[in-house]
Amino acid sequence: QVQLVESGGGLVQAGGSLRLSCAASGRTFSGYAMGWFRQAPGKEREFVAGSSRGYSDSVQGRFAISRDNAKNTLYLQMNSLQPEDTAVYYCAAAYSLQRLRIGAIDYWGQGTQVTVSS
Repeated sequence: QVQLVESGGGLVQAGGSLRLSCAASGRTFSGYAMGWFRQAPGKEREFVAGSSRGYSDSVQGRFAISRDNAKNTLYLQMNSLQPEDTAVYYCAAAYSLQRLRIGAIDYWGQGTQVTVSS
């Protein structure tokens, strides 16, 4: 089992940047497929970025995912943020890359709020 704790969310103006972190504890971090998802008010949770899975069209070119296996940490660098990026961002871990999708994720973090003002 793995525990995931996100941090780094907050309020930022449009065009600004934030970096989210996801600290993992428990079983070996490097053995999991990792990714970021988000859920905006009134909308379903959606894929944002995954290690070895790329990015959603809406964030391609603006967001960058990275992981540091030595620190058991996953990151999401978010640049050129827009109001439509406002959402709760969740870190996710899966036993395989094929399971890194809604409905198959094995572990979720508690989420961190990102709010982008216009």
